[in-house]
Amino acid sequence: MLVFVLAALAAAASAVDVTISNHWDGGFQAKACIAITTELHSWKAHLKFSEAVDSLDCGTANVQKTNGGKEYILTNKQWNADEHAGDKLCLDFVGHTSGDINPKTTLTIEGVTGGTSTGTNTGTNTGTHTGTQALVQVPHTGGGKERYNYGEALGKSILFYDAQRSGKLPANNPIKWRGDSALGDKGDNGEDLTGGWYDAGDHVKFSLPMSSTSTVLLWGYLQWKDAYATTKQTDMFFDMIKWPLDYFLKCWIPASQTLYAQVGEGNDDHHFWGRAEDMKMARPAYKLTPSKPGSDVAGEIAASMAAGYLAFKQRDSAYATKLLTASKQIYAFGKKYPGKYSQSISDAGQFYSSSGSKDEMCEGAMWLYKATGDKSYLADAKGYHENAWAWALGWDDKKIACQLLLYEATKDTAYKAEVEGFFKGWLPGGSITYTPCGQAWRDQWGSNRYAANSAFVALMAADAGIDTVTYRKWAVEQMNYILGDNKYGISYQIGFGTKYPKNPHHRSASCPDIPAPCSETNLHTAGPSPHILVGAIVGGPGNDDSYTDNREDYVHNEVACDYNSGFQSALAGLTHLVQAKELPAVPAPKCHG
Repeated sequence: MLVFVLAALAAAASAVDVTISNHWDGGFQAKACIAITTELHSWKAHLKFSEAVDSLDCGTANVQKTNGGKEYILTNKQWNADEHAGDKLCLDFVGHTSGDINPKTTLTIEGVTGGTSTGTNTGTNTGTHTGTQALVQVPHTGGGKERYNYGEALGKSILFYDAQRSGKLPANNPIKWRGDSALGDKGDNGEDLTGGWYDAGDHVKFSLPMSSTSTVLLWGYLQWKDAYATTKQTDMFFDMIKWPLDYFLKCWIPASQTLYAQVGEGNDDHHFWGRAEDMKMARPAYKLTPSKPGSDVAGEIAASMAAGYLAFKQRDSAYATKLLTASKQIYAFGKKYPGKYSQSISDAGQFYSSSGSKDEMCEGAMWLYKATGDKSYLADAKGYHENAWAWALGWDDKKIACQLLLYEATKDTAYKAEVEGFFKGWLPGGSITYTPCGQAWRDQWGSNRYAANSAFVALMAADAGIDTVTYRKWAVEQMNYILGDNKYGISYQIGFGTKYPKNPHHRSASCPDIPAPCSETNLHTAGPSPHILVGAIVGGPGNDDSYTDNREDYVHNEVACDYNSGFQSALAGLTHLVQAKELPAVPAPKCHG
């Protein structure tokens, strides 16, 4: 995708021309790599543009705007200060602009003399990198046709998260059938715990699936910012993701080392079928403390907040700093007081029982390493790392995320082998069941969710240079199955295309407009739900591709925040590939209705 022909460096601080690889109305992206010819223990780079650039994102450098946006000074992070002769210093960056511009761009590294640039690169690794590493050579893919409008599906997924909002809704709320709800959510000492996302079709706020969801969404955004920019969804993404991050900030009480991890009693909630706005039952809050630990929840919230810091730091530095401060504190809480949250909060154990906390703590450590460059976090992550092939990427299983993040940071082939092992199980010929129409079917509970999550991991691994061609093709096929290449030719994403589920197992969507009554009768009422839950993916088919659009069948028609997370981030990856003309060609679908 990215082709750069960089001029030889003939003199100290000589300028190198940079080719903008992709531009759109509102921004552009590029990547430049320069061969280092002398030992550097710190470095300063100058990016100069022929036209003013409003702001610049670069995950591997500190960024300072100067000369009205026509120049940006980039300096090393703590963890990539040392560059050695023979290294390549690679800078990925995304510029944000007023209008569609393709500025002439040059790059200068102070103190670098007479080296040779990397020449031509067709890589696609445009995400945030951690540490000094060689340029990843990613094979060229392309030639494929977009069977479905991935960018449209991406925008609709954001709307599903907007429909899940709890608390006082903002003036720009796009879901007109949702109103303010659960405004009395409080902690034991009256702490404001309003906000956050309802978990699924119910109205409990579970912090582990919620934080797992927000981490995966932020990971996809940070890797493929251009996908959101080109589809004009960047502002919508930030509106969406700030909702759970704001809530997590409320849940952490540093003075008392208290982390609230659930609001709403599961069974009481599940005995109520009605609108979120009409809830009358008590909504107790459940907390983690030094004597009732939950390092799984702490690690995952820390991961989400550190990723949030990276996303917000150019947009709102004060807010980003709040997130990073809380992330460090919550991670330290989880490290000091190890334990499974579902053993401390028995109510959570009935619904989301945790299998362990090493994977979440590894993930938290890796995101803090990416955010700070503090190598103690990398050392922690290696200690929490588990050498095992993951069952899936899910709310309770982050082993594959930990392994992939470690490989990206270290390029250690042992971590690469674990990622490859995961896909040996998931690709055809492995241990995963495949439906006759081609879905990698892991479990009846959210088969679409697991296939989409693994498609997301495949796209991330492909960007890291692991079996790029194979993994991208497989990811496209799995996502196309969800969007229509299945037995019924339906989109399992509600509101996408012309054929999609009309009866999700979702209380608020099943209720008519206020003031009409809503009760369990509406669960059993035939006919489409009064409101279209745009963007949600339903649980999905059986292992024989069978599916019935039935609100009472919660196994196959449940919707949930974590169901959409890998799905949305995979859509960002596919949108990026389309924009970059790197979408691979895939065989004709086995089924299409």
